[in-house]
Amino acid sequence: MAVVDEGAVPSAGGLGGDPARWRTLLRFEVLVVLALSFGQSAVYSFVSIIAKLTAKQALSSQKAGLNAPQSARPWLDFTYQVLDLGFSVAIVALVAYLLLREGASLRTIGFDFADPARDWIRGALLAAGIGTAGLGLYLAAHALGVNATVVPTTMPPSWYRDGILLLDAFRNGVTEEVVVLGYLLRRFDQLGLSPLKADLASSLVRGSYHLYQGFGGFAGNFVMGMIFCRAYRRWGRVMPLVVAHGLIDAVTFLGWIHIAQHLSWVPK
Repeated sequence: MAVVDEGAVPSAGGLGGDPARWRTLLRFEVLVVLALSFGQSAVYSFVSIIAKLTAKQALSSQKAGLNAPQSARPWLDFTYQVLDLGFSVAIVALVAYLLLREGASLRTIGFDFADPARDWIRGALLAAGIGTAGLGLYLAAHALGVNATVVPTTMPPSWYRDGILLLDAFRNGVTEEVVVLGYLLRRFDQLGLSPLKADLASSLVRGSYHLYQGFGGFAGNFVMGMIFCRAYRRWGRVMPLVVAHGLIDAVTFLGWIHIAQHLSWVPK
């Protein structure tokens, strides 16, 4: 059984050998990374759910949209979409730099192509299980009135729509799993959190930036986070979770366009 390299606290040689100060800097580093990425999304998500709960409509009657068009002009929209995809992965470059500073790398958290066949098999199996359970939880939460109607995309038909959505799905997999899973668990371990507390903290972050969808979205992604954390600690690689996340989102985005519109039992 593979075990995640929890990593020692980085050398404090440049700070007079003061481990306490290093831990303070690590806490600050984590806050900065989150403020530039999913922590920021969590704050906006919290405001969004408050707005939905204080609206005159029932939560299940409101919509939570993803992947909206950014211009009515196709080539301009395509340009904006590509730019958004490109700049959004900069957070992965930042994490890579921060890992290199401590003498580690993205390979340390298993973000590489060292074992693609096994990564894809594990990821596909995990995606099938979590995706099926997640759909059931979403339908139940929506029926109970505790989740908004999730609209995976409002992009109109175009020559680039499906390709952009596919890239967006795997962009989500890369950024979320590298940052919220691999990076955060490594830093939480270095800061002395127990594996359970680290997993809970990572999963709470994951759930919080999906709160804009409703309480079902929060709960579903929290549970998904706990499962991903356990899988990551067992396998020692983030890549299967990148694959799983990318496949789940790809089926959600493209399935909404090509399948869900023909199913009467899917909320629209």
